[in-house]
Amino acid sequence: MTQGSYKQFCPVAMAAEVLCTRWTVVLLRELIAGSIRFNDLRRGVPRMSPALLSQRLKELELAGVIERTPSPTEAGVFEYHLTAAGQELEPLVEAFGVWGQRWVETELSLKHLDVSLLMWDMRRNLDPVPMPKRRSVIEFQYPELPSVQRSWWLLVEPNESVDLCSVDPGFEVDLYVSTDLRTMTAIWMGLDSVRNALNGERMMLTGNRQLAADMQLWLGLSPFARERKLAG
Repeated sequence: MTQGSYKQFCPVAMAAEVLCTRWTVVLLRELIAGSIRFNDLRRGVPRMSPALLSQRLKELELAGVIERTPSPTEAGVFEYHLTAAGQELEPLVEAFGVWGQRWVETELSLKHLDVSLLMWDMRRNLDPVPMPKRRSVIEFQYPELPSVQRSWWLLVEPNESVDLCSVDPGFEVDLYVSTDLRTMTAIWMGLDSVRNALNGERMMLTGNRQLAADMQLWLGLSPFARERKLAG
């Protein structure tokens, strides 16, 4: 599994040989969150190279943590599903996140910003219930970013499916959200709020008033946002 071995019979050491290679726990986070296809996994780990992602998936398969199966709906497409052994890792990965939210300092938490990862997580956790029972299009604008990363669109359909676009999908926009990436990331992590950002003039909402008023409700936050910071 790894290039080196602890050469210990201790179960902690043996588990570490499987789980503690670079990116493995983060990849497990994506699998536990429900991503099952290669391209979706890539969107959840955008800084991980495709070659390394393929390698880690093969290693997890050999370790019995995941299984690779043909898609039941698309020929030539494969899916990655957690085995019983992989499912047992969910509380461990959750504990990693809880510890990180509590004990990693706020400034360090917000040091490594990634707009594609943020928007992918927001798409996954958005709550469509408070939204109108029709298609809603929300455009997020990050003025300080390069043009190719500046605009993102969330499309919420009446059946409550949510899609993310990095290219204009061509639909009329219901709500424009203009803010900086640090502020939006802090809101997502539960370290800030929409109200504070608006009051501090770090965010501007333009468009449908009800969508704007309910943004904190439908936005959805990181699964760890409820954890109180214990570090500075």
